[in-house]
Amino acid sequence: MGAVMAPSFTASGSLDTTEGLVKVEDLLTQNITDYDELNVNMYCESIEHFTAWKNSDSFKTTHKHPETGSEAPQMESPVLGSELITYEVA
Repeated sequence: MGAVMAPSFTASGSLDTTEGLVKVEDLLTQNITDYDELNVNMYCESIEHFTAWKNSDSFKTTHKHPETGSEAPQMESPVLGSELITYEVA
């Protein structure tokens, strides 16, 4: 599913107008047979730009899942887990 999901992270959309965003790249780990590992790397001009994006309505809308009991269709996610990690260029 990694190769199927990867384009959704770099497709045109709200990221195109995100202030301070330099680029987004998707990395699909090779030589893993049990599951796919997809790393989505965002490069921002500053941690402040990243934090603003992470706290934005756009981020919240994009990452929102239908609430249990809502009439929105419930789909099983292929995602086994996710982790948000920040790095500073040394």
